[in-house]
Amino acid sequence: MLDDVQTLKKNLRREFLSRRARIPRNERDRISSSLVRKFLATEIYREAKIIMAYASRPDELQLNELFSACFADGKILAIPLIVGKGEMHAVAVPNFDALELGSFNIFTVKPELRKFVDAADIDCVIVPGAAFDIRGGRLGLGGGYYDRFLLRAVKAHKIAFAYDFQLVNNLPTEFHDVNIDSVLTPKIFWHTVDDQKFREIASP
Repeated sequence: MLDDVQTLKKNLRREFLSRRARIPRNERDRISSSLVRKFLATEIYREAKIIMAYASRPDELQLNELFSACFADGKILAIPLIVGKGEMHAVAVPNFDALELGSFNIFTVKPELRKFVDAADIDCVIVPGAAFDIRGGRLGLGGGYYDRFLLRAVKAHKIAFAYDFQLVNNLPTEFHDVNIDSVLTPKIFWHTVDDQKFREIASP
């Protein structure tokens, strides 16, 4: 049974990531900008003092505009740093100049500038993934890094930015998978109130 779930997740991950990779760059950039603007208008962003985001791969939704907003608004911005097999920590990003290309062609904070941020202090985490569902389920990228990290980010609101096709009714999950609180897509905003999912149309 466990092998069946893992095989299904692997096949779905391949399907969703392949579809994501086919999005034209101009459309990806347009949607990225729109989602960041919508997020900046939310109470989640306004109230957060420490925000963790990811340094986007080329085929992911791009978060540079969010980075800029955090710097301008005096937020503490953090990004992941892989420190071992299946383990990552959060590192503060003071500005764009502190970043350099690291492993897998992903931006990371220069070693001499790294200051770790306690996961328990983070108010909001932008969580990447291949797909998400309306129950808060998340199909990750297969490494388990975020599932382990989010267990320590006990007060953080966990939100994903996604294309509309990445939000589905139901995904296969395992006991160690950590649910998220919100999914923001170009058309809708799913989030949790009193442990119930409801849909709110995202403002244009």
